[in-house]
This record gives sequence, structure tokens and C-alpha cells, in this order.
Amino acid sequence: MNPPSSLARNWSLAFVGTVISVTATYFWLDRPISHLAHEILQRFNLFEKLALIPDALAPLAVVAVMVLALHGLSRAKLSRWQSVLLLAGISLTLAVVVKDELKFAFGRTWPETWIGNNPSFIRDGVFGFFPFHGGRGYRSFPSGHTTVTFAVMTVFWICYPRFRLAYALVMAAMAIGLVGANFHFLSDVIAGAFLGISVGWISVALWEIGLRRVRPKGGAAEGVRQDSLLSDR
Repeated sequence: MNPPSSLARNWSLAFVGTVISVTATYFWLDRPISHLAHEILQRFNLFEKLALIPDALAPLAVVAVMVLALHGLSRAKLSRWQSVLLLAGISLTLAVVVKDELKFAFGRTWPETWIGNNPSFIRDGVFGFFPFHGGRGYRSFPSGHTTVTFAVMTVFWICYPRFRLAYALVMAAMAIGLVGANFHFLSDVIAGAFLGISVGWISVALWEIGLRRVRPKGGAAEGVRQDSLLSDR
């Protein structure tokens, strides 16, 4: 794991890149892609099914956190895979909290009219951000499904890198499904991806920093390998 200063620098650069990407996509890509999805891509049910991938993550994460937390409270040491699963559940929970606050702060309208006769780009020509407006019709940005999926996959990506191709396929399929079904604008998905990666990345980084601080000096190398989540390299 890189030192905190390096993590902060890398995150800052990624943040700037995301802002530039979201801005460019907002002005030049969101509307034509939304029209394309509405007129052509929505005919294919595959996109809607791909967008449902994250729906199983939340209940599984709740169960995992509760079971593993109780296991930890019993003073039984968690195995490495149990620790990774617990951290993934915590990362998902944090992602949900953060994305909900950002959705309220940005107040972006949806591509289509889905919820309570909400104003939308396709039906009403409403396109933009209405900060702190409130209401379910103003919660398109950032994409929540993207955020939670990338938060969980990032934890696994870092801790079990040998399966990165599988994680990449899951993330790509879900993102394509959201845009193809016109559930979200492309810029919503880009922002959600950055937010999810940030939450997962920071969660693992803080875990590792915490281990280094509580680990007794002169600890055996074997103990370090067992405690660290980064040993699967």
C-alpha cells in the first residue's frame, strides 16, 4: 500500500480527471446518448437486466456485516477472507450514505420519467442540476447503483487482484446496462464510478493504516501476512 501522501495525490489527480470527464460528457454526450437509448437501446431487455446486478449487493452486505461483526465480538479472530468481506460490506454502507447526500446536493433530474411523474429530459426537455431541490425526481447524480457496485468491487480488486478481469466485467456490464436502459446519464455513471472507487480504495487504505498503528513493534513477518488484506499478490 502506498503512503497516505501518495494516496492523496493520486486521488486528487483522479478527482480532477473525473470533473473534466463529467463536464465534457454533460455538455456533449449525455443528451445524444439518452436519445439513442430511448429510441433504440431500450428495445433490448438485456440492458435493463444488466442494470439490476447491484440489487443483490445491499442485502448481502447487511447480512455479511452483521454475521461477521457478531463473529468478531465473540473474540474469534476473523480470517483474511472474512475481513475482506466485512470491509466490502462496510464500504458499501458508506457508499450508500455518501451517494445519498450527494444526490440531494446536486439535485439532477433523470433521463426518463420513472418516479411520481418526475420531470425528465426525454419527456419534458428538463436537463440540468437543481442543487438541494429534494425529492426523488432530482436524484440522478451520481448513479447510486454504480457507486455501490464499484465500492464493493474495488475492495475485492485491491485484496484479490487475481480476479480483476471478473470484477471489470461486472462493473462494465452494470454501467452499460444503466446507460443502455436510460436509467442514468453517462456522466451520472462516471461520477458514481469515481465515488465508489474512492470509498473502496480509502476503506482498504484506512484498514491497512490502522493495522500498522496497532500492530506491536517487531511483530513476526508471518503475523503481518495474516493480518494484511494486501497479501494476495
